Parts: sequence; structure tokens; C-alpha cells
Amino acid sequence: MSKPFDVCIRGSGVVGRTLALLLARERLQVALVSPETATGTPALPRPQDVRAYALNSSSRQLLESLRAWPEAPFVTPVQQMQVWGDAGGRLDFIAETPQPASDPAGAGAALTWIVDVPALEQQLAQALQFQPQVETVAAPVTAALQVVCEGQKSSSRSEFGASWVVKPYAQKAIAARLESDHKHGGVARQWFGAHGEVLALLPTGGFDGNSLALVWSVSMDHADALLKLSPEDFSAALQAACGAEAGRLALASTLSAWPLSLSRAERWVGPGWALAGDAAHAVHPLAGQGLNLGLADAAGLAKVLREREYWRGLGEEKLLRRYERARQADVAAMGAVTDGLQGLFAQGDARWQALRNWGMKGFERSGPLKQWVMRQAMGDKARL
Repeated sequence: MSKPFDVCIRGSGVVGRTLALLLARERLQVALVSPETATGTPALPRPQDVRAYALNSSSRQLLESLRAWPEAPFVTPVQQMQVWGDAGGRLDFIAETPQPASDPAGAGAALTWIVDVPALEQQLAQALQFQPQVETVAAPVTAALQVVCEGQKSSSRSEFGASWVVKPYAQKAIAARLESDHKHGGVARQWFGAHGEVLALLPTGGFDGNSLALVWSVSMDHADALLKLSPEDFSAALQAACGAEAGRLALASTLSAWPLSLSRAERWVGPGWALAGDAAHAVHPLAGQGLNLGLADAAGLAKVLREREYWRGLGEEKLLRRYERARQADVAAMGAVTDGLQGLFAQGDARWQALRNWGMKGFERSGPLKQWVMRQAMGDKARL
């Protein structure tokens, strides 16, 4: 007789693994679907993983509670964020508490933390080894609740009748790792350029490191041209775009690229199923909130299941609607912010350029409003 499961999580990425740990803590029997576990399937070589996530304080607290927070140098606290417009506009965000030298992993105050994806995945995998309630399987199994965490390209959404609505941005994001001849000092930098292009340099390698994670959102044609360049020519093009603020930059990895869109599932839940993370929604990376939203999904769904009435089943649609209502509002708000900013900077007219840079300068001087927005992005809602 096969082992009975309470929940089957389809997808073993960061959101899926986090949800599995949260549900195991509630003594639920969880099947975590990872096709890589299929016997007889040779492991394929993986390209270099250049991804880095910006995680806020809520995400950090969640992962720490699961003993899955990476250690330095795989996590880098951001003490300052510098943002430039395309005609003199500028914003500066500074953490309220300076980073002490004795705190390389940034346990104190920070605007955000830049976390290397492989290290985070490894920490989650190690935490799962100590959870007998979680069993990794090669294919979906029968359970009271199926949770889809397969990402934007999920093959399971259509199985449950969840349609996927996409607003393409006609842009690609290019990601890479860089080395600078200067230490980054925990400073993240972002440039909003003409026609909606956004360039972000995120500090990695620990607080005293000199490595950077690049996320460069550009038009399709520009992306294709950049991807054809030699490493030296790509570094030169990048230097021309961001100047010398972060020092002299050199490409230190392969390039990765993917198309950008504002996407969402029209339904997140139904009888016996729910969507979470990128399988439910995707926003522009300019605010660095994608994984924060996904981890908040995992925490929100686990909370709804934990607080359910004793007589409700795990897959009851009325119960799952509570999760959908709670999370859709936050995701819609973040989607509106990122979509609005992308659209504002995509306007090439000089009048729009003057307006948005005037707005940036005014916001920089706004005091309480600026602090409120900063704390909202940090996930520090208790202090709002």
C-alpha cells in the first residue's frame, strides 16, 4: 500500500521547498515533486547559475525560522541603494543602522539582503533532510491538496483549468556576475535609462566583496545584440551604460537572458489545488520583489492551512479562497507599481522625461513618504 500524503507540492524550487518545510512543521505528510529524482535519469550538466535574489526582512525571518538562511559570503547586506533617472533624477536609500564589521552576514539592519541562489537552494535541501514528513518523488502523487510551484512555465496550471494572462514588455533581462576593481561596500545601484531600460548592480560575495550581480532589462533587439558580444565588448557596453560609479567592471560569468512580462493566473485556487510563486504571478524585476512575493505566498498558504477549522479538509475550495484573497491584493499592488514605473520610463518624449525626473527629485525630499516606501519594500510592516 502506497504512503498517504496530505499535500503534493509540484516544483522543488525555493518556494516549493520553503512551503514543504512549513507544512512539515505542521505535521503534514508532504510529497515534493522533483523530476531529477527519477531513477535511471542521467544528470545533465547545468549552466553556471548567476541568479541572485534581493530578500527583505520578512523573507529573512521566514527562512531563519526554517534554519535555511545562508551564511556569509553567500548573503550580502545592502546598506545603501542609489537610483538614477535618465536626466538628473536621483534617489538614495540608506539603512538606519550602520553595518558593524563583526556582522558579515548582516544580522542587523539592512535595506535588503542579496542572496546567491545555489547557496539558498542548498540550505533548503539540507533542512529538508531533517524532515521525515517530506518525501521527494519523481512525479505527482495523490494527495488532499496539490500545490503548483513550477514557475511561469508550469505544465500543471492548465491541468487545473487556471488560465495564464500575459502582458509582454518587449524586453529581456540579462543576468551575469561581474568583478569590480573597487569593493562594493554593500551599495546596490540602479539606473533607469531611455525607453524603459533598467540596469541594476547588486553587491555579492559578502559585505567587503567586490563582486556584483547584474540584472539588465533592455529591449529585445538590444538584448540580442548584447548577447552576441565578446566578454570584453560586453563589459565595455556595460561600462558605457553605468559609468564609473561601481568601479571598472569585468564580466566574470556566462550570460543568462529571459523575456519579461507582467503575468498572472486568473484563478489561484480550486477544489484540491492552489498555485504559489511564479506559477501564480510574475512582475518586472526592477523592484527586486519576485521571490519575496513567492515566499509570502508560501507563508500565507501555510498559515491558512494551519488555522483551518478542524472539520475542513485541506483541499476545500472555500478554505483555499482565504489564501487567494489575502495574497492577490499584495501581488496586485506590487504588479501595479512595477508596471507603472516600467511604463513611465518607457516614454521617450522629453516632457515625460522631465516629469519623471522631477518626480524622483521631489520624492527624494519627501521625508516620511520616502521612509514609508522604503520600509514597505523591506517588508518591515510592523513599523509602518
